[in-house]
Amino acid sequence: MNRSVLSVALLAALFTFGCSQSSVSTETAEAAQAAGKEAPKAAPDFTLTDADGNEVTLSKLKGQVVLLNFWATWCGPCKIEMPWFIDFQRQYKDRGFTVVAVSLDEEGWDVVRPYAEEMQFNFPVVVGNDDLAEKFGDMYALPTTFVINKQGEIVDTHTGLVDRTVYEEEIESLL
Repeated sequence: MNRSVLSVALLAALFTFGCSQSSVSTETAEAAQAAGKEAPKAAPDFTLTDADGNEVTLSKLKGQVVLLNFWATWCGPCKIEMPWFIDFQRQYKDRGFTVVAVSLDEEGWDVVRPYAEEMQFNFPVVVGNDDLAEKFGDMYALPTTFVINKQGEIVDTHTGLVDRTVYEEEIESLL
């Protein structure tokens, strides 16, 4: 599928289904089930290589709050969020937080590397694929961001552009 058709399809899906802006909770799985909520589930593990050849393994980040962002260089809302993520990394990294950005660009590092250099990312950036995205469930639009607690569990998912303050509140509540 070419990029413009995919962009239109993703944009249509985003407007049809809207963006998720639910709040995050630090409660235990037992408390969530007792309250009738779905308990957090373990984030699927993966190991990918960054532009410098370093391995990035999600399970090795257990003990930190992780904002796992699936994005692409051609995605307008993704480009809006990236400066926020750079700020979050700077602001919260010393408190046990990190962003991991997984590009789903079909062209891979050929397009991701120049963009990453231009943006001067201060967090791990890797290139994934559809198989990895499928491990995380139905991903119908980009950006899709998973909020992962210190136990390695997905506690919230956002599809599309979400207000910066939503992320800030979630990060603060989990640190």
